[in-house]
Amino acid sequence: MSALVRTVLGDVPAGSLGVVDSHDHLFLATPALPGQELGGLAADDLRAFAAAGGTTLVQWTPRGMRRGLGLLPELAIGTGVAVVAATGRHRAVHSRDVPTEDLAERFVDDVVARRCGLIKIGVGLPFDTFERASLAAAAVAHRQTGAPVAIHLEDGRGGRAVLDELGIAPEAVVLGHVGRHPDPRSAARLAATGAFVCLDGPRPGATWAARPVLDAIVEAGHVAQILLGGDTTTRAGVGSAARMLDLVDPRTPLGRAVLVDNPARAWRIRT
Repeated sequence: MSALVRTVLGDVPAGSLGVVDSHDHLFLATPALPGQELGGLAADDLRAFAAAGGTTLVQWTPRGMRRGLGLLPELAIGTGVAVVAATGRHRAVHSRDVPTEDLAERFVDDVVARRCGLIKIGVGLPFDTFERASLAAAAVAHRQTGAPVAIHLEDGRGGRAVLDELGIAPEAVVLGHVGRHPDPRSAARLAATGAFVCLDGPRPGATWAARPVLDAIVEAGHVAQILLGGDTTTRAGVGSAARMLDLVDPRTPLGRAVLVDNPARAWRIRT
């Protein structure tokens, strides 16, 4: 049986994803970014991504952050871009209204009944009680559904601690914001564990700070673990998905790896 990825329109063969933005937000609202709610430009963002050659976008917006779950299927149909949606819980500063009670069951229901294709958890170092509960619930939900677990690493730190805390196969984990870590060699060591490492695209008008991290991982021989994402979190960042494809050409061997082949493995449902 071929590997499948759960999109908002149903399960699709992993090999059909095409060019993937592996970390982005079409809808997002958080008390930490007042006045910067995303959603009104979601269709325009997806169309620009499609015009640039993109075919699948993975939204990491979890529970409690206005993820627009009911709107995503219509957007996918209208733009032709496949969308993978998230369940999960961010750090307390973003998701304090998402209760811990029955958290794993809520994650499972989102994956099974609401077509969410990943479980996103936000953590910082050291983990607090809220974050440990999120990680524990994610591990339970992963074991029941096979959905991959995606981690927001504050400042790109704590990847090894997350893998230890989760206790699931590293290849079922995507570690986000790894490009923000000041030591590129640290990212290469994380990639060596078998986990996927997702690098953010640049903010508008900024240089791509994650490029040295990408180069370090490639030089260490772990190109098969790299993913790339626009990670739009404010209105000023809208269009990051399309700009991401200016960084790495999907027609090159490196581009095909990080934008096509690796996402097909990272986002599949483990059965």
